Amino acid sequence: MDSQTISASAEVFSAVGTVGAFLVGFLLLRREHRREADRSEDERRAQAARISAWVELHRKPNGGRELAFHIHNASDMPIYDVELPMPAPPGEERAAEFVGLVPPGQTIRRPAPQEWLRSYVEPEPIEIEFLDSAGRRWTRNEQGSLAPVKAEVDRPDR
Repeated sequence: MDSQTISASAEVFSAVGTVGAFLVGFLLLRREHRREADRSEDERRAQAARISAWVELHRKPNGGRELAFHIHNASDMPIYDVELPMPAPPGEERAAEFVGLVPPGQTIRRPAPQEWLRSYVEPEPIEIEFLDSAGRRWTRNEQGSLAPVKAEVDRPDR
């Protein structure tokens, strides 16, 4: 082998190494970007993930039974504009039980409609909508799935 072949081979090897290093660097940067996006999403959801709502039967001081909505805020900050959307027949507008503010670390209880008592069996989750302390609106459905509310369409300001 002459010196030109060795020199050309070294240049090709160097070029391939440079391209390989660029690709590895790009892949590592992309992975870190995804990790940062996941961390940011976790931080955004942190307070909302600590909010729950359910309906449960409890005894009143006079011995009677009352079905009540429970809204629990296990976070360190209050939640605002809390609403419990009520089920409605198809085609009818859904009403909502407005609760307002739920302080941090507290459970708020509100009476549920009396007609719910007929079908009550055991405590179960209910749908809730609320504003977190950063001003983001969230909803949690009856299955416990948490999602940000996309659009504020036809929402009266409170």
